[in-house]
Amino acid sequence: MPRQGIALVLSAPSGTGKTTLLKRLLAEFPHFCYSVSCTTRAPREGEIHGKDYIFMDRESFEQRRAQGYFAEWAEVHGNLYGTPLESVKTLLDQGQDILFDIDVQGAAQLKLTLAGAVFVFVLPPDMQELERRLRARGQDSEDSIARRIANARAEIQQAHWYDALVVNDSLDTAYDELRAAYMAATLAPARNPGLTGSILAS
Repeated sequence: MPRQGIALVLSAPSGTGKTTLLKRLLAEFPHFCYSVSCTTRAPREGEIHGKDYIFMDRESFEQRRAQGYFAEWAEVHGNLYGTPLESVKTLLDQGQDILFDIDVQGAAQLKLTLAGAVFVFVLPPDMQELERRLRARGQDSEDSIARRIANARAEIQQAHWYDALVVNDSLDTAYDELRAAYMAATLAPARNPGLTGSILAS
């Protein structure tokens, strides 16, 4: 039987470098897949139903939400987004590893609905460096930077319940730590329930 798949959940404040770390992880482990989310927003040009998102109207989304259809859901800029629970469980049962790039609120919901998921929080080395990185991007107004820093403080206060904390000071070191958290999860006995039995039976 295939080993149980791993749901690897990453959260981080804006400007911490999580996207760069994710790209390195996917480059080394291309077998990861992203779960396809449902959304009530309209499709953008080039987006394909069932591949990029599962598009639905608000009434359908709310009905499914009431039925416990979603592993997690959130409302962003007036649109609803959610991760279908059963499709994620099916992929995990088939041995497929799934990557979640998600905020603290969504991760907290996944903690309740996905037993065995691995939660990694990426931290900045300090708040001054986070502010410097946000300014260096040149994408945000002063108000936006202040809001992102305030949000970062609130998010970091929730980091204590994650399984692993990775400080992104040196990118190479941070990636090694993220990789180690994933590799440790693949070696857990719960991921390979038939391994010892198959060896003893051989």
